[in-house]
Amino acid sequence: MKEYKNPLVERYSSKEMLYNFSPEKKFTTWRKLWLYLAEFQKKLGLNIKEEQINDLKKHLNDIDWNRVFFYEKKFHHDVIAHLYALGEKATIAKPIIHLGATSAFLGDNTDLILLRDGLEIILNKLINVLFRLRNFTLEYHNTPTLAFTHYQPAQLTTVGKRSSLWIQSILMDIEELEFRLQNLCFRGIKGTVGTAASFKELFNGNLKKVKYLEKKLSQKFGFQKIFPVTGQTYDRKVDAQILNLLSNISQSSHKFSNDLRLLQNLKEMEEPFNKEQIGSSAMAYKRNPILSERMASLAKYVISLSNSSAMVAATQWLERTLDDSANRRLVLAQSFLATDAILMIWNNILENIVVYPKMIEKNIYQELPFLITESIIVKSVKNGADRQEIHERIRIHSMKTHSKMKLEGKENDFIKRILNDEKIPINEKELNKMLDPKNFIGFSSDQSLEFIDKKVNPILDRFHRLINSNSNLKI
Repeated sequence: MKEYKNPLVERYSSKEMLYNFSPEKKFTTWRKLWLYLAEFQKKLGLNIKEEQINDLKKHLNDIDWNRVFFYEKKFHHDVIAHLYALGEKATIAKPIIHLGATSAFLGDNTDLILLRDGLEIILNKLINVLFRLRNFTLEYHNTPTLAFTHYQPAQLTTVGKRSSLWIQSILMDIEELEFRLQNLCFRGIKGTVGTAASFKELFNGNLKKVKYLEKKLSQKFGFQKIFPVTGQTYDRKVDAQILNLLSNISQSSHKFSNDLRLLQNLKEMEEPFNKEQIGSSAMAYKRNPILSERMASLAKYVISLSNSSAMVAATQWLERTLDDSANRRLVLAQSFLATDAILMIWNNILENIVVYPKMIEKNIYQELPFLITESIIVKSVKNGADRQEIHERIRIHSMKTHSKMKLEGKENDFIKRILNDEKIPINEKELNKMLDPKNFIGFSSDQSLEFIDKKVNPILDRFHRLINSNSNLKI
């Protein structure tokens, strides 16, 4: 344990996302690019033998890492290192490997594959968050709760209506994620500075063959769209757009984690807390919201990384400059790993989230008496009282009640004061009818149900294959 360990690897991210950005996937994808490039070049008439193709296939996965490290230290070039290491094993294929290609053919096309596959993993987890929040919203769509503005009690809403606000943010993220997936392009075979000059020479100026090669190669890796023009690299704004999407997802998660922690302080809702879990080393009674805090912490990190990709996109020189390389090695993978971890935590919370209806009700009745003052005035006027006089008496009772609650820690006795005031012509039965919380939730329940039916369910139906039952949280 004498070397730094990345917490995203050790503690937080899923096996599937870690593999997606692993050296094994990256460099076997390089070899697949070499293989399929050679296959299509052979079909188009280049002097490539079938035994060379078979030799490449045979050595697709047997990377000799020691030889790669040896050559990279010698040449200070990762593509050349892998080219030499593969050539030592695939000796028959060696003469035709990397024919007409440049480093960006491997690096950029592979990055686009990893970005796409990473987005698919994120989509899977995001759909499961949506699924669990949908179920939560349906369960609590008609449960009144205090709404807050400026974190001060306002009117009433419902627990489900509040969770529909969390969903609304996620729907925006899913819409953007789908857009990015649908419009992600393959770099293709653009050559050294994007002109495909080497392929023009290979195919004797036959542009149709070059286009055919590029189209078939792109389709082989699951891309239907190809960048029509590039420099040596694809436009780094693509990275910035994708990391901005991950930032948006992180913003949605951070908002949820904030809300849950505020509600946990009110004892209305709570993230899961294991039987043997310890909240504090000093305060044995503590039930700290560590999962929500972890979400927020990781979300801040992802949001900050999106600025890095924007800087890279803004500072590329002409057809390319290599000062993007080290940055992208760090930023791309870690943004995905952290977002993946956030969504795992979010799913875990939603699997076991706890709601305390009695505490919600108690908090409502601490504030509800003040919310019915207008109804008391109207009813009193209907019963023959003077509007201004009633307004003044209610104002005085309100101020005295607030004072006793804040200065003396007393319970809210506003209703008792109103009933004991002989000049306010209203009885207990009338007041109790006013005090039903469902009189103050507006159309919360209807809005939530309509929102789920028209906006959420169609998406879940479309992605039903992605819904699973376990968040697989590491720690």
